[in-house]
Amino acid sequence: MKTTSRTLSRFIDRHQALVFPAPAVFALSLIVIIPIAYNLYLAFTKWTIGLGQPRFIGLGNFIELLSDERVWNGVKVMVYFSGLSLSLEMALGLSIALYFHRNFRGNEIVQAIYILPFAATPVAVALIWRIMLNPEIGVMNYLLQSVGLPGSLWVSNAQTVIPALVMVDVWKWTPMITLIVLAGLKSLPRVPYEAAQIDGANALQVFWYITLPMIRPVLIAALMLRSLDNLKEFDMIYTITQGGPGISSETLYLYSYNVGFSFFKAGYGSALMVVVFLIVLVFNVVMNRMRLSARDL
Repeated sequence: MKTTSRTLSRFIDRHQALVFPAPAVFALSLIVIIPIAYNLYLAFTKWTIGLGQPRFIGLGNFIELLSDERVWNGVKVMVYFSGLSLSLEMALGLSIALYFHRNFRGNEIVQAIYILPFAATPVAVALIWRIMLNPEIGVMNYLLQSVGLPGSLWVSNAQTVIPALVMVDVWKWTPMITLIVLAGLKSLPRVPYEAAQIDGANALQVFWYITLPMIRPVLIAALMLRSLDNLKEFDMIYTITQGGPGISSETLYLYSYNVGFSFFKAGYGSALMVVVFLIVLVFNVVMNRMRLSARDL
């Protein structure tokens, strides 16, 4: 027994680099790698859940999606929603972080209140906003009418549904950008600012020529982190609109869910998920290259 124990101990000592990560690798394989591999396999098959077995069709699903109008609508909605929301979140997050970076009375209390939307559960936030945006009983129209403005259909109108969803997304996630940028601002060296003060630079010049160049890698990192969720936004959109009215707020990610779990076309839905994954991957690879370039400047 002692000999076996010593042998096992020597084996572990010699192969620590393999033994200690093994449980984590095994768990990661179960919850991440295997589902991804299975989804990739299904993407090359034709299979309606409950009707027979998956049948390999090669690139058939990917050829079909090129002529699917709802795919192109999903891409358009995704680009519109993500482009608008990410732009606003980055601009507001940077502006508010610059404000919080100043020393003023009650700064900590204001920051604690400010991050409350970020700490809330996304589905709970979406349910509350769904009620608030209701054209008949929602508080948003009440507020508009109380100042003499006409009410809006908000998410019940194809023209206003995306701006309304962007408003909810910005309210929820801007605090995340603010916290990341604020951490970056607090880590900046003071020497360039002292030199600028001696040279008589104004606040705008200090921001444009000192703060912004030094904070650019942090901004790109924040954009990368936020885009990972934003480009495949699901819970908020599904809870508030389910992709409606019609398909005016149906992103490609939401369409792939509907194909797989409402129409039960697992093969085609998996192919759509592969496309979503590739879009997110390409965007983040580009952002990462920009971040590395900005850091080397």
